[in-house]
Amino acid sequence: MLRVVKGFRYVRNAVIKAVNMRGFLVGLTALLCIHLTTAARALAQNASEGQKLYATYCSACHGDKGKADGPAAKSLPVKPADHTNGTVMNQLSDKYLRDIISKGGAAVGKSSFMPGWSSQLKDPQVSDLVAYIRSLA
Repeated sequence: MLRVVKGFRYVRNAVIKAVNMRGFLVGLTALLCIHLTTAARALAQNASEGQKLYATYCSACHGDKGKADGPAAKSLPVKPADHTNGTVMNQLSDKYLRDIISKGGAAVGKSSFMPGWSSQLKDPQVSDLVAYIRSLA
């Protein structure tokens, strides 16, 4: 009889542990889903803000849609980057894009006709621009 009681306690404890683990995993999965949804929304908001900044600071040369066909592009001796060209743009790191936006083309070995915007744009705004530029390619 003592063996049955011990066996029952063992099974009961195993069931309790399994139920607790299941609850933990369900909770963890829910938190992960919430985090991913929030991150996706944050990216969308950043890209949306980036689009506004792009219209102000970039579209004159790079065009409204990023195709390097802005009104000022025709008068430049060097063609601006086509931000819709995924073959090129997807190889560039976010750091590279932040540097060229903040410091200008000459800082990364590109044309000095690409100005640096660090005096006009704060770091979060530059990140918003990068998010938007990424959405074009």
